[in-house]
Amino acid sequence: MVAEDTRLATGGGAALADAEGRDRARTADEVFASLTRRHVDAAFRLAWAILGEPGDAEDAAQDAFAMAWRKRGGLRDTASFEPWFQRILVNTCRERLRQRGRSRVRAVETVPEQGVADDSVQVGLRTVVGGALAGLDPDHRVVVVLRYWADLTVDEIADRVGVPAGTVKSRLHYALRTLHTELEGVR
Repeated sequence: MVAEDTRLATGGGAALADAEGRDRARTADEVFASLTRRHVDAAFRLAWAILGEPGDAEDAAQDAFAMAWRKRGGLRDTASFEPWFQRILVNTCRERLRQRGRSRVRAVETVPEQGVADDSVQVGLRTVVGGALAGLDPDHRVVVVLRYWADLTVDEIADRVGVPAGTVKSRLHYALRTLHTELEGVR
C-alpha cells in the first residue's frame, strides 16, 4: 500500500492515468449499456416488422446489439445513437432476409391491439397484406417498413439503409407498385 502511494506521489502519473482511463472506459461502457437498454423493445418491434417472425426478430435484435457493442467506438455522439443503431439493425435484418431466400415466403404475423374486436375480415386482410409484404424483395420490404411502419422520412431511411434518397424513392415506388398489383382485388 505504501509503495503504491509512493509511486503515485513520486511521478508515477502513468498509473494514475491508467486508472482514470479505466474509469472513463467503464463510464463510457455504462452509458452505452444504458442507451441499448432503452432501445431493446423498439429494436425488437422494428426487426419483427421487417422479418415478420418473432423468433427471427429476437435473433436479429440480439445480433445487432452485439454488433453495436463491437462497433461502439464508432459512435461519436450519444444523441445520434438511435439512427446509428437502426442502421446496424436494418442491415442485420436485410442480411437475414437475403439468407432466407425467396423460396421461403412467410406472412407477417400481427398481434391484435387490446380492446379491438377482430372479425374474420380484418384477420383475412392482415393475412393477405402480410403475405404481399413478405413476398417483396428484402431491400423493398425494408424501405416500406421504415416508411410506413416506423414513419421515417425518405432522408432518414436513406441514412439507415446507407443508400441515396433517390434510391429509397425508387425502391418505395417499385415496392408500392408490386403491393398494389398483389392487393388490387382486396378491399
